Amino acid sequence: MLTAIRKLGLGTNFKASFLFKLFPIPSSYSPSLSRPFHSNMPPRVVVTRRLPPTSQAALEKLDADIYQWQEDCAMPRETLLKEVKGAQGILCMLTDKVDDELLDSAGQQLKVVSTMSVGYDHVDMEAIKKRKLPLGYTPDVLTDATADLTALLTLSAARRIKESIDAVRNGEWREWRPNWLCGSQFTQKTLGVVGLGRIGEAVAHRLKAFGISQVLYSGRSEKPEASKRLQAQFVSFDELLAKSDYVIVCCALTKETKEMFNYDAFKKMKRSAVFVNSARGGIVQQDDLVRALEDDLIAAAGLDVTTPEPLPTTSKLLQLPNCIVVPHIGSATLETRDQMGLMAVKNLEAGIQDKALPTSVL
Repeated sequence: MLTAIRKLGLGTNFKASFLFKLFPIPSSYSPSLSRPFHSNMPPRVVVTRRLPPTSQAALEKLDADIYQWQEDCAMPRETLLKEVKGAQGILCMLTDKVDDELLDSAGQQLKVVSTMSVGYDHVDMEAIKKRKLPLGYTPDVLTDATADLTALLTLSAARRIKESIDAVRNGEWREWRPNWLCGSQFTQKTLGVVGLGRIGEAVAHRLKAFGISQVLYSGRSEKPEASKRLQAQFVSFDELLAKSDYVIVCCALTKETKEMFNYDAFKKMKRSAVFVNSARGGIVQQDDLVRALEDDLIAAAGLDVTTPEPLPTTSKLLQLPNCIVVPHIGSATLETRDQMGLMAVKNLEAGIQDKALPTSVL
């Protein structure tokens, strides 16, 4: 669906036929409808999804000719490849693959790619680098929202909330029973954080309030300042697995971390351990996690991310009573999503104006 927004005050439902009267297409020109045809026309940008209210309003104020997908679903790849032709800016989501094919379709006039996400594993960085394109992203804005959700998953998995809700719905709730649905609490327990960045530290801070007595962390390097704030200890990955009662994944998906949580890793964990992943699904070998839960290698799991996304309803993970899965909602608060959208719009605006991006990967 086409959205043409111009400084002439045209609304999103303005008919393309009237645009043609204002901006006639030369007979020799064939690309998509709202591309600028004269140097004095606003730059063309493609936005692959409608934004939250505040950031959508900011987008519509840009001096730009905007093609924006209006459906509440991912923009079809063939549509994106078609409409990106001649664009000077792209504002995309983590559901949009940015690669050579897309960048070639856009053309050499492309000035900026802005993603409304903190992670950028959906972007082919080599393709971006060889074209010397700036890549904008939205860091440091979803820490609290994601940390809240990660803590929630940890508490829910530890206290068997999925089983408890099912018991109420299925009529299994009878008289009080001393051994029924007993989970684990956090008092005097050890938390292991894989990737003690901003989110990892925020999760540890929250869970310490529930009585965690020791925080261990592993990663590429030691974090002295964070260690001091949390009184945390930097250990090897294997030691973290062996000693932690709760193992939380907060690292980025890289070649080094891809499927680092496999069956061997789960075998090294306590049988009473709870595993939580709110980072990226690719960090876990998912079939191995299913096996680990079925074989009682670990007690429970909480997942905000999976492979693939969305997870098929036939997935074994959804059939396990001790595995809680939510649909990648770590940043899903109104405050966070609007701020992410605003940052993405500001990066887009700076890029098409040949200015330095406020928050840039490159």
